[in-house]
Amino acid sequence: MGSSLKSRLIGPEDAARYDAFVAAHPKGHILQTHAWGQVKGRTGWRPLCLVLEDAGRIAAAALLLKRRLPRLNRCILYSPRGPVFDLRDEALFDAFLAAVREVGRREGAILWKIDPDVPAPDEPLTRYLAARGFVPAGHGGNFEGTQPRFVFRLDITPGLDELMASFAHKTRYNIRLAERRGVEIRAAARDELPVFYRLLAETAERDRFLIRNRQYFEVIWDELVERDYARVFLAWYQGEPIAGALALTLGEKAWYLYGASANRHREHMPNHLMQWTMIRWAKERGCTLYDFRGAPGTDSPDHPLHGLYRFKKGFNGVHTEFIGEYDLALSPLWYRLWNVAGPLYSNVLHSLGRRRQAAVRADRERGSHRIQRSDGVHAPAGVD
Repeated sequence: MGSSLKSRLIGPEDAARYDAFVAAHPKGHILQTHAWGQVKGRTGWRPLCLVLEDAGRIAAAALLLKRRLPRLNRCILYSPRGPVFDLRDEALFDAFLAAVREVGRREGAILWKIDPDVPAPDEPLTRYLAARGFVPAGHGGNFEGTQPRFVFRLDITPGLDELMASFAHKTRYNIRLAERRGVEIRAAARDELPVFYRLLAETAERDRFLIRNRQYFEVIWDELVERDYARVFLAWYQGEPIAGALALTLGEKAWYLYGASANRHREHMPNHLMQWTMIRWAKERGCTLYDFRGAPGTDSPDHPLHGLYRFKKGFNGVHTEFIGEYDLALSPLWYRLWNVAGPLYSNVLHSLGRRRQAAVRADRERGSHRIQRSDGVHAPAGVD
């Protein structure tokens, strides 16, 4: 097959076919879709959808997010949770690498960063990556990378009663408590998106993390909710919105991406009922896997995010570690320079983010909510 493979960057006319390939593939991920590229394309990235085709049939694909570096005629390429093909097929991988190198040459790329949807350990794959020049690029074992290294993932193929019975006793109790107290979960309408964002801003201020601006969530609505890849949910108590969440689906997989809760009425446990509602919604859509996204890499009670660990573990998901981020230097000299300047650039962005967060109270009074995160999440579900 290798000699018959042809590479190209697809355009909007092939978006549906591209997304269908990603959705059907075992390694497909919402962050590798053309639709996700459109989200990122409106937030500072340029999306490039690269495919290898064999007689017109897509055999391999990757969303390459291109970020131009300030004041340099250079860029980086990043494939979140990609690429999408059988990564054990070395001939296919070699052909795809050649295609990426060609795109990198044309675009002036310093590196190609990947963080595949591959649980650790996978020694054959990591050996292959090392042999082809990839180097590990993650920084720590929790949320320090671009995507979370650790997640909880739940097999939702069993029936609802069996799923509920598998949850921790306290989790089942809290779900039923929320129901008894009259908490209602329902899908949000477009004009309720500001309600969700106010809850998210309130959560960010309370828990001291950064979020993206409201326009980012408007883009997500336009590009993902309107295309039926996502849904925003709100929890209501006595007519008052007290929690919100954003979930994504693609093919047989679902992901919890963002969540928020008000300071008031947290004792009614809306977040437990929210997760149960989204699990049932994912099953109704034919999903077999529900991904809770980011979690600490340890169950130590001393970890500052141990409460998050316990909350997600209560739903009986499997604590999963991925192999993490890998960089392929497309320009070795520039890559060496990037390894020096890149952390400084990231520190500047985080410093600016902290300054925005310090101004959140004044912004909330004016209704502008100008707080931002470098690649943000609900505290912390995972990074996008």
